[in-house]
Amino acid sequence: MRGSTEAAKRVSGWAASLILRGAILGAALPLSRLAAQGVLAQFSYDSLRPSGLQADLGALGASRLRGTIVGGVRLDYGYVAPHVRVLLGLSYFKGAFDQQAIDQLTRKLRSLVTDPDNNFTIAVGRITWSDLTGDLDLQYVLPQGRPVTAYLGLGVGLHLRNGSGKAINGTFVEDALDGVSAGLNGTIGADYAVGPRWRLTLEGRGVVATDLTTVSLRAGVMYRFRAGR
Repeated sequence: MRGSTEAAKRVSGWAASLILRGAILGAALPLSRLAAQGVLAQFSYDSLRPSGLQADLGALGASRLRGTIVGGVRLDYGYVAPHVRVLLGLSYFKGAFDQQAIDQLTRKLRSLVTDPDNNFTIAVGRITWSDLTGDLDLQYVLPQGRPVTAYLGLGVGLHLRNGSGKAINGTFVEDALDGVSAGLNGTIGADYAVGPRWRLTLEGRGVVATDLTTVSLRAGVMYRFRAGR
């Protein structure tokens, strides 16, 4: 069990790193092209306006948690430069600590107890960690034909976390798990037009934040507003 958990943790961290590296590399190429043409001249706030609303749901793997479900909503706020669009998003997930994280926490708690006989036990039970994220993304859009659009993105996020569990509620352990942290994310995805204003989306997303690395695969639907591009 521990071996499979450690393997899943390594795969999760590797996948998140791969998505981030791919997004950075993919974004660097078109951005270098923009730089050659004069980056400042390419950017404009004239086209910034709500142009689409997306909802998605998918599976998430994390470095300290068991696999869980993640859901989110995202507002397409238009184009700030040719092919570069701005998105504002909210997402949420709640997952249980994996056995390795439970064992690590138990060892830390044992180190705080002074007992000459060392005959005590600590049972922390099931601990969950929730994450509410608000993020700002820049996505470079790569049209693949009339119905299909691919994109690469980089962004920053603010993570509001809350830990809970029967054995830790109201203790310093819960306080340590609660808090706010910043993170960096990368996205690789595509959407497919199924109507004049409806699009199906598929997206891989990796996030590196304080104490937690996640990777998710999400499917969703986007509604394009009449004023959208």
